[in-house]
Amino acid sequence: MPAKCPMPELRTATRYVTPLREGGSLPALVEADDLGLYVLKFRGAGQGPKALIAEWVAGELARALGLVVPRIVLMQLDAELARTEPDAEIQDLVRASAGLNLALDFLPGAVTFDPLLHPPAPALASALVWFDAFVGNVDRTPRNSNLLVWHGRVWLIDHGAALTFHHQWGDPVQQAQRPSSLIAGARDHVLLPWAQEIAAADASLAPLLTPALVHDVLAQLPDSWLAGEPAFAGVAEHRAAYEAWFGARLAAREPLMRQLQEAQRAATQHV
Repeated sequence: MPAKCPMPELRTATRYVTPLREGGSLPALVEADDLGLYVLKFRGAGQGPKALIAEWVAGELARALGLVVPRIVLMQLDAELARTEPDAEIQDLVRASAGLNLALDFLPGAVTFDPLLHPPAPALASALVWFDAFVGNVDRTPRNSNLLVWHGRVWLIDHGAALTFHHQWGDPVQQAQRPSSLIAGARDHVLLPWAQEIAAADASLAPLLTPALVHDVLAQLPDSWLAGEPAFAGVAEHRAAYEAWFGARLAAREPLMRQLQEAQRAATQHV
């Protein structure tokens, strides 16, 4: 049965708890109307809605492939929440992000995954390396793995650095198949030395990334995040460009696999 993307939940932020200063975009811990705690990613931060698009698309595709990602919700934010925050920079960020944002379930007590302390199984490492290369995620490095261990499982977080092509739109098919972009960031992937089963990961994961799944995930993107992109005449054309990129990316799997396997062999020699 092909995986499907669920409709995103809509929550409302009711309390700004604290900033999380690990990231450059100043995500925050907030409480929502369901009394749950969430890590809020602000639409008004440096990369704007593009980072939220990458978080949603990469996160939900990863979930559909069986990778473990915190629940992602849409988060309505009222500018009035800025009044209780003494930091002027954060006040400005909250006001600039009024409206629809994105948030992930907070994982209390989670710790950063360190593959040197707990070497991952080759199957898991290979799946994560393959997936991150496919979506162009350049932010899973030894310096910042963006992997957490919570309740004995490895969780993927922070996909705002995926889909880097959309920061400078061109022909989406050419962008997806450009040799220099195929494994952008993969040579620095924190799990590359353990990813000895990349071919098996490709064989099992690629068939799950059906055009219907990609279409479903992209259809859930709020129009407000897609509006105003100068490269496109409107929201529908903008959404279709992402769809074209993913189709071309799947068509480029053979050279992608060659480059990934070469990078993996080189990384193994340095472990």
